[in-house]
Amino acid sequence: MAFLFIGLCAPAEAGTDYPDVPEPMVFDMMRPLGAKKGALEANTLATTSLSGPDRTVQWAPEVEYALTDGFAIEGELPFEDGRLTELKLGLQAAFGTLNGGSSAHGVQYLGIYDRHARHYRSSFAYMFVHRYNDRWSSVSMAGLGDVSLSGGQGRNAAILNHSIFYDSRDGQVLGLELNYRGGTDGTVLVMPQIHQRLAHKVNMQAGLGTERPHGGVFRPKAGIRLIREF
Repeated sequence: MAFLFIGLCAPAEAGTDYPDVPEPMVFDMMRPLGAKKGALEANTLATTSLSGPDRTVQWAPEVEYALTDGFAIEGELPFEDGRLTELKLGLQAAFGTLNGGSSAHGVQYLGIYDRHARHYRSSFAYMFVHRYNDRWSSVSMAGLGDVSLSGGQGRNAAILNHSIFYDSRDGQVLGLELNYRGGTDGTVLVMPQIHQRLAHKVNMQAGLGTERPHGGVFRPKAGIRLIREF
C-alpha cells in the first residue's frame, strides 16, 4: 500500500504558494501541505479522559520531515502511560493549490503496528485546506481506517475530521476540531483548542473537549501538544 501511495502521489511543484492554515491538534498532519524540503519538526501529543474508569494518559512523541517540497514523512511512538503500544510510520503528499491559492489538497497514509496484538493496519485520508480570509481557515479530512482491498468485518471504517480556526492575534489561534472514527472501536470527538506560540519555533496546542466511544457516553477529555520546529 505504501509503495502504491508513493507511486500515485507525486510531490507538488516547488515554488507553489500554499495557504497558511493551522494543523489540527488531535488529527495531526505531517507538516503543512506544501512544506519545503528540509522542514523538520518534533512534537508530542498527550491526551487523557477526565472522568470514567479509564484515566490512561496516551502520549506520542513524533518526528516529521519534508523529504522534498510537498512530500513529508513521519515516525511516531504511541504510549499508554509508560507502555509503548504501537509503531507508526506516515507519508503525506501535496497535490497543489486551488481557488487562486486560497485552497490546497493532498493525501496522507499511516501504517500502524500494534505491538500487543502483533497486527499491522493502515489508514488513508484525503485532505483539503482552505484560507477564507486573514482570520478564518479550515482543514477537512476524509478517509478509511484499517484499509483492506478485500474488505472484511471491521475493515475500511470511515475517518472524518473537520477543524475550523480563527487567528485571534499574532502568535495565537483558536480552533474547534470535530473527529469521527467508525467501526466497533470508533469514537466521536469534539475538541475546542488554542494554539499558542511560546518562543521562536516553539509552539503549544491545548484543548478541552468531550469524546464518546462506540456504544458509550460522552466524557470530558483534555489534550496538549508541544511542538519544536528546526
